[in-house]
Amino acid sequence: MTKLTENLNKKQKNLLLRIIGAAVMLVILYLLPLEDYPVLRFLLFLIPYFTVGYDVLRKAWKGIRNHQVFDECFLMAVATIGAMILGEYTEAVAVMLFYQIGELFQSIAVGKSRRSISDLMDIRPDYANLEQDGEVEKVDPDEVEVGSIIVIRPGEKVPIDGIVVEGISSLNTSALTGESLPRDVKPGDEIISGSVNMSGLLRVETTKEFDESTASKILELVENAGERKAKSEQFITKFARWYTPAVCYSALALAILGPLVNILVFHEPSTWELWSDWIYRALTFLVISCPCAIVVSIPLSFFGGIGGASSEGILIKGSNFMETLANVKYLVMDKTGTITKGNFEVTAVHDGRDQNMDSAEILELAALAESHSSHPIASSIRRAYEAGGKPLEAGSPAAAGRELDKSRVSDVQEVSGKGVIAVVDGMKVAAGNLKLMKMLEVECEPCHHVGTIVYVAKGAVDGPLSYIGHVVISDEIKPTSAEAVSSLKKAGVMKTVMLTGDITSMAESVAKEVGMDEVHAELLPEDKVTYVEKLIAEKNAQAGPNAALAFVGDGINDAPVLAIADLGIAMGALGSDAAIEAADVVLMDDDPAKIVKAIRIARKCIRIVNENIWFAIGVKFLCLILGAMGIANMWLAIFADVGVMVLCVLNSVRALFVKNV
Repeated sequence: MTKLTENLNKKQKNLLLRIIGAAVMLVILYLLPLEDYPVLRFLLFLIPYFTVGYDVLRKAWKGIRNHQVFDECFLMAVATIGAMILGEYTEAVAVMLFYQIGELFQSIAVGKSRRSISDLMDIRPDYANLEQDGEVEKVDPDEVEVGSIIVIRPGEKVPIDGIVVEGISSLNTSALTGESLPRDVKPGDEIISGSVNMSGLLRVETTKEFDESTASKILELVENAGERKAKSEQFITKFARWYTPAVCYSALALAILGPLVNILVFHEPSTWELWSDWIYRALTFLVISCPCAIVVSIPLSFFGGIGGASSEGILIKGSNFMETLANVKYLVMDKTGTITKGNFEVTAVHDGRDQNMDSAEILELAALAESHSSHPIASSIRRAYEAGGKPLEAGSPAAAGRELDKSRVSDVQEVSGKGVIAVVDGMKVAAGNLKLMKMLEVECEPCHHVGTIVYVAKGAVDGPLSYIGHVVISDEIKPTSAEAVSSLKKAGVMKTVMLTGDITSMAESVAKEVGMDEVHAELLPEDKVTYVEKLIAEKNAQAGPNAALAFVGDGINDAPVLAIADLGIAMGALGSDAAIEAADVVLMDDDPAKIVKAIRIARKCIRIVNENIWFAIGVKFLCLILGAMGIANMWLAIFADVGVMVLCVLNSVRALFVKNV
């Protein structure tokens, strides 16, 4: 008994004790020979009836007073009071007893779902260690301003996003990504709230307020997911509005018209037995018709699915997006950061024909021109220069003494989808793709190396530019990309398409290696929108309007495409506010296999929803017919109501378990 109640709250424990007490009293009264004492028998049966059902009767009365009559409490109250009046005391108490057992099951299931989400998304920090004047004070995270220094000890949660200024440690990000692999951090690295410091002491300069930090945004997203209703949830809400009044009036018609037909058509005598028989049928009809199995289990299924997905680092912003995700038939993916790692690395520097330029000078001019850009390609060029011109992996420290002097750069102009133009040491320098060179009327031959090519040109500020060379940058394909594309096709995705702004040779090489069906390269953001619109039209023709097209991108540069697609999925959005805001589904790490898992979780959730709908409606419809014919009694009605609800609720809880989906 202790194990049974240790996970129950006070209200649930109270209800359980009332159920047990009423059940014991019901058994005792059923066995006692009280047939010769009808008044005493009635009064004694009122004790277990009110013990287990007083709150249901109170809610029904409040509903009547507030002009919100038709709900399950009203149905239970009318059915059981009617049964008591007819002398069916045992069945009246049993109906109320089993209804409350169903309510307890529902409450426990919802509590389990909420606890699971709370445990799996246990990322809200309770405090922050604020450092002021050499002293460390424990404060509420809301009180910490941007630019403050906080101290994070081993075992503590990171309360606010920031940059490490001192200390080396490993962070556990499993509550955010669903993956247990720790992430090493050092001075200069960004860290996000919700992670747990595993080893060393860290001093961190905060870059955001608490409400704007990653953990707060994620929790807000999960908490608000229930506001976006799926079509099936909207249907159930509308269904309940007319269904409950309809069955109440049907039961009333059954109680009145049934005996009248027998009297007027079949010439049966009007007796109390005849009327009581049809009233009993009507009451049984009411118990059977209670819609709580559907009304409770459908939202619970979506709630469990969203919670289970959250535990795997997959944030689904609402049950409507869960429904769309389950129907994905076309999947369009960006290349950089989605299929490839996005860790660009300079692999070669070539001078132009008839140009006597040193490769180090070409790299230096490119790095200076790109010195103010936040693009990953620009970062890779700067890292290569700082490392002395040698290939350098992302995150590695720059070689000492090779810092860029940004004061040498002025008049920086970024050209969307093409590159950058800047004035360096009094000369105009352009660094970008072939489109930029053509725009500036710079003659150069295309480079056929596999990779991203940054062409560099220079000249007088007011004169024409001359091509001086190019930088070759490579991006590694993620190890799970090919397997993810293969799994998507096995999961029923009809077409996979890659859209990228990269050069055609690089795009085709990557697409072929991972097994994409179609690839379009050298696209500007507006070009991607055009292609997605064409693919949506093709999808509607090939798979129907109910099928969905999902676009997977980084959620920042691809915001227009994410908005126009049926479903926007942000890949690798850990710490990215723009990604969390732009997409409908957010994958907190950069593993493409999570796309397949997200689709499987959504399909499992929708399958459970459909199972509950058809099972509940099927059983109730059959029992309603049997009840109206007088074949079903109150005991079968109890199964049709409470039994079906318990089975549907237990089935809904399955949506939480997605580890092996």
